[in-house]
Amino acid sequence: MDTPRLDGRTLACIGVALVTWSSAYAAIAFALPAFTPGEVAFARLAIGSLCFALWLAAKRPPLPARRDWPQLAVLGVIGLTVYHLALNYAETRIASGTAAILISLVPAATAALSALWLRERLPLRTLCGLGVALVGVVTVVLASGKQVRFEPMAALVLVSVVASAIYFVGQKPLFSRSSVFGVTACTFFAGTLGALPFATHLPQALAAAPWPRIGALLWLGFAPTFLGYITWNVAIHRSSASQVSSFIYFSPPIAVLIGWVWLGERPGLLTLVGGAVTVGGVILANARGRRAPTRPVAVHGAKRYEHG
Repeated sequence: MDTPRLDGRTLACIGVALVTWSSAYAAIAFALPAFTPGEVAFARLAIGSLCFALWLAAKRPPLPARRDWPQLAVLGVIGLTVYHLALNYAETRIASGTAAILISLVPAATAALSALWLRERLPLRTLCGLGVALVGVVTVVLASGKQVRFEPMAALVLVSVVASAIYFVGQKPLFSRSSVFGVTACTFFAGTLGALPFATHLPQALAAAPWPRIGALLWLGFAPTFLGYITWNVAIHRSSASQVSSFIYFSPPIAVLIGWVWLGERPGLLTLVGGAVTVGGVILANARGRRAPTRPVAVHGAKRYEHG
């Protein structure tokens, strides 16, 4: 089966998700001095869950069938609770450059899992593009001027990589029989409950924290979490998980741009070169060759396309 074409709406959703997600690194770093990694994870997920609950009450989209609830609960705990806890704890001990290099493995992990789980075909062009983009990401990180070294705590970032890949790919089949909003909301409810044991002292931390640190939590909960995840899942629903996930490589260059505009951190020439290589790799990974003519085939009242 051919990979679906990326249309304007899908690309817009990807763009919103990447910009909001890229801002999360600064917000997490700003919040951690006042809160523990577990408190940041729970607060972020809880605020996101509240947004989803309000959305469900206002829009009333169809909820997933009860038979899917166990799978949604597992995906929520793995892809949200485990992901955020592992990443937050790792960032208290390892260099941000190390974490960024390891997190950039998410597209490759998602592509591999998609090929095994969803039977998504991975052309040689896609594999080459992912490799080129990874080189660009490494170049951007090394050009940041920060020390990059590996230590045991970095293994937690690898846990985040695997958890994220399982979350993105595991939801894909559910989107075909449930609404994107309902599926995403249910995983967030489960993920929030999973992080609850790590937030027993959050009320005391909130009472002692200055308002700017609390504002960072509010931003994390709404923008990168609610808005970012819902737009990302809409994109995955409209395309393939491996194809959409390749755009994660845009996140480091966007983060550099945010740092330049917001913090005055001017990127060097090597950083710009790395960003260009990253963009080129994503374009290569998503390039499409000639396809055989297609004919519409009716499936459950909808249309899909097959080679004819």
